[in-house]
Amino acid sequence: MLNQNGTTQNHRLLFTRFWQSASQFWRGRTSWIAWALTVLLIAIVLLQLFVLYLLNVWNRNFFDALARRDSLALWAEVQIFLPLVASSVLLATLSVWGRMTAQRKWRQSLTNLLVEYWLLNGYYRRIDYAASGHQNPEYRIAEDARVATDAPIDLALGLLSSVLTAITFVEVLWSVGGDISVSIFGLSITIPGYLVAGVIAYSALFTGAMVVVGRSLTDVIQDKNQAEAEFRSAADRLRQISESVERRSAESSKERFALRNGLTEVLAHWRDLCWQLVRTTLISHGNFLLAPVVAWFLCAPKYLAGTMSLGELTQAAAAFVIVQGAFNWLVDNYGRLADWRSSAFRVATLLLALDELHEKREKVDADVAEGAVNAPKTQIGSIATSG
Repeated sequence: MLNQNGTTQNHRLLFTRFWQSASQFWRGRTSWIAWALTVLLIAIVLLQLFVLYLLNVWNRNFFDALARRDSLALWAEVQIFLPLVASSVLLATLSVWGRMTAQRKWRQSLTNLLVEYWLLNGYYRRIDYAASGHQNPEYRIAEDARVATDAPIDLALGLLSSVLTAITFVEVLWSVGGDISVSIFGLSITIPGYLVAGVIAYSALFTGAMVVVGRSLTDVIQDKNQAEAEFRSAADRLRQISESVERRSAESSKERFALRNGLTEVLAHWRDLCWQLVRTTLISHGNFLLAPVVAWFLCAPKYLAGTMSLGELTQAAAAFVIVQGAFNWLVDNYGRLADWRSSAFRVATLLLALDELHEKREKVDADVAEGAVNAPKTQIGSIATSG
């Protein structure tokens, strides 16, 4: 338990240090760009949800007209469908532009901060690269900073969309699905909003399974990324040695061994990652296949009993899939969330190492300043004593 608490505290420290620097994007000189993009992306999410709701209603009206064999109503629904599709495509395109622009600007902000801090007072020469967690700062600045700023925007927008979608379409499930009565051992039991209960139970089952199966994914990805960085560093060292004639014979064999050993470590961690992804894919792909089937299965009794129209059945089934997709946001994004945590923690570890150097530098400067102030007093005291 102590070890677990220590790990939790360490993760909290790393996240806090990462956010302290990363949030400069919303607090620095160009914060107006960050906030403008944030507002734009939230507005797009709201508009996409509105169009999705209209498409869900269209789904019910279309299939009801189909069941009535009403050609005029079908043609009217086709005319409604085309503007909805055009709006959805336009919003999706605008979302890609806004999202990638925000990611690019945020990465620029964080990377500039990292590079300036790394070069400050020659810290890049003084950092202890042999210490655990301080290795390969170049990889952390280039690759980990990219992942650490790319993923949060996608994940945050996805989470916001999922929450709003769940709230909207749970109401659809409740109103369209209504209650259902089932007989168990001769007793008639009425379940209010049974589709809502069904989607909550279904989503909880798959989310719980994903959490259990993927609990080690963050550590596996972090180890893999570290091994990749060390392998690249070994290859770079070997190239530098090969360009230096006087060092070539003495150190080449040692670095060749390090390169081969680095490749072995990379492949071993890739194997671990492979098995982790195999297990999480079993859950995510199983959910993808089962969700629509479970929705039709739950709606079938009311449709067969004549208390639900074909349009309501298709609307409810589509809403069920949408809601479970919103509830299973964690299932769909568990791997990427783990990848982001790994990269963010690696960036934070580098920042903490630079913080340590900076504090030492400030302490030395303070001691020097204090010595300069006290030096004349010492001189005066010695003169008075000799006099």
